[in-house]
Parts: sequence; C-alpha cells; structure tokens
Amino acid sequence: MVKLAGVWHKTLTFQKPPFFVSHFSTRVGTHNGTFHCDEALACFFLRLSKNFSGARILRTRDPNLLESLDALVDVGGVYDPKRNRFDHHQTGFHQVFSHGFATKLSSAGLVYKHFGLEIIAKVLGLDQEHPHVHQLYPVIYRNFVEAIDATDNGVNQYDINEPPKYVINTTLPCRIKRLNLDWMDSDPLSDRENQAFHGAMALAGAEFLESVNYYAKSWLPARYIVMECLAARETVDSSGEIMKLNLSCPWKLHIHELEEEMKINPSVKYVLYPDDRSENWRLQSVAISAARFESRKPLPYLWKGLENDTLSEVAGIPGCTFVHMSGFIGGNRSCDGALAMARASLNA
Repeated sequence: MVKLAGVWHKTLTFQKPPFFVSHFSTRVGTHNGTFHCDEALACFFLRLSKNFSGARILRTRDPNLLESLDALVDVGGVYDPKRNRFDHHQTGFHQVFSHGFATKLSSAGLVYKHFGLEIIAKVLGLDQEHPHVHQLYPVIYRNFVEAIDATDNGVNQYDINEPPKYVINTTLPCRIKRLNLDWMDSDPLSDRENQAFHGAMALAGAEFLESVNYYAKSWLPARYIVMECLAARETVDSSGEIMKLNLSCPWKLHIHELEEEMKINPSVKYVLYPDDRSENWRLQSVAISAARFESRKPLPYLWKGLENDTLSEVAGIPGCTFVHMSGFIGGNRSCDGALAMARASLNA
C-alpha cells in the first residue's frame, strides 16, 4: 500500500497480455474479411471476462454457425446482452455508454458497457465493487474506448466544415487497419487473415491494459493530490488564484474538471510545483481549457525569454531562472521566489 494525498492506494501489479487461462469450451464469433479495431478489442474484452476466459474466436458470416456460438460481436444484426449478442449495425440501434455520452457504441463499447467493471477489477486485482473500479470505469471509456466507437461509426471529432490542417494516421484504429492483409495479398482460403486478426486483438488489448494501468496508477492518485491542493489554495495566496503542489504530478489532466466540480471561483491562474529534475521550483500558467494551449494569464511580457540574473533584475525578484518565450512557464530557485513571481504576474 502507498499513501498519496492522504489516501491509501493499493500497489497495483500490471499484468501483461495474455494473462487468462485458455480453455476453448466457449466460442465467440465475429465476421471474417476485413477487420477493424472495434471487434478486435471486443473479442479481447470478452476473453478477459470470467465466462469467456480464453474463448475460441471464430470468424465467419455463416448464419447457422453464428447462431450456435456462445457470443457474437460486430455481426449478426442483434443487440441482446442476455444472449451475449453485441452488434451495432442494425436499423434502430442508438445505444450510448451512459447518461452524458452521445457517441453511438460499436461492438467494443457494447462489450465494455456490460463487462467493463469486471474487466477493470480483474486487471487491477481489485474487487468489482471497489470505488476505484467504479471511478475508472467511465474515465477509461471516455479516454480510450469512446474514440474507437466514434471512429467505427463515422462520428467526426469536430463539427467543422474546414478540412483538418494535418492528418493523424497513428491512432489505434489506423494501426489495426494496416494489419489487414494487403489487397493484392488476400486469400479467403488462407489462415493468414485469422492470424492477422489475432495480432490485432493483441495490439488493441495491450494498449487497453496500458491505459488501465496508467489511469489507475498515475491519473487517479494525481487527481486526489490536485483536489487537496485546490481546496488549500487560499492558504498559499489569499486571492485563491495560485495553487501549490508539494509533489510534481500531471495536474493539467484534472484542474479544469475539478474546478467545475468544486465550483472554484475565481479560477486558478498559476500552479507552483517542484522541478523534478532539480531543486528549483516552477510556476506555470493554467491554460484557458483542457483542449487549448493559450494561457489564462501568461507571465508578464517583459519577462518573456529572459533568464537568471537578467530576469531577476527585470522582475525585481531574486532567484529567477527563466521564463519561456510564450510566457506560459517560468522558474525560480526557491518556492518563495516562484510564489513571488506568481503574485507579481497576477497583479501585472
């Protein structure tokens, strides 16, 4: 057990795939032919569950064979969790993950919706009712599974008419798409397609497990730290607009969401934290939103690009080390110095 932000956390052991016991008494079906990320991940999810642990994966479009299988994903035209049927292509299907989400589910999202709690608990070695499991369940959907659902269902990320300024082809769905046999190389009678699909399952599954590991062991403890520091911000400065972290952690992942949840007003403008590569301290301006680079209140214009003694002289604050050219971050040799820089910036 480790204690972070006043909360005891179980030390989690990350289990790399495959860590299920293989037995082929159950059979999971999906379609053959070109495969996508959603059914590869859905099959991986099912094989992590108790009832389908290590199940045999059959890829076919034969309706008679499909009907005889224990579970179906991305094929069959039926969504019926009682019968373990998880298709999303049929007319009238509009399932979403839960209240607050609007993205139509793919087979990956459907299986995660019904088995996600069990899977997270198994990966982390926790009881399914553990509060961390329930806290991570929607977080992992939003940050990992939802994009796969949206990509498979053709949901644009932005409501804009302009083309993107650049193309990203390194997403998980893109990489899994490239695992399909080349169009000049495909042979419907060859088992190479099935081997490629199992490679896609392994790739999707490994990234999912890495995601669960990250959100459990890094994201969640950092959230508790930021929450405590937000609550104590007025002890740092009476304005309530400067937050101090005694331990460097990924605070930018949490501050905007927690400000809204905790009804923080006025919003935090600067965060102080120890430099994890030296004994210096840093102060960073909070971005206007989680998805933007622009700062709520950049460090003063006259400080930008200056370093050490020159910066200290201009700022009138000893111990300054640097301010970035954009004014989003700066440094000082002491916590008091960083706080003085933040206060001067706030009043500039």
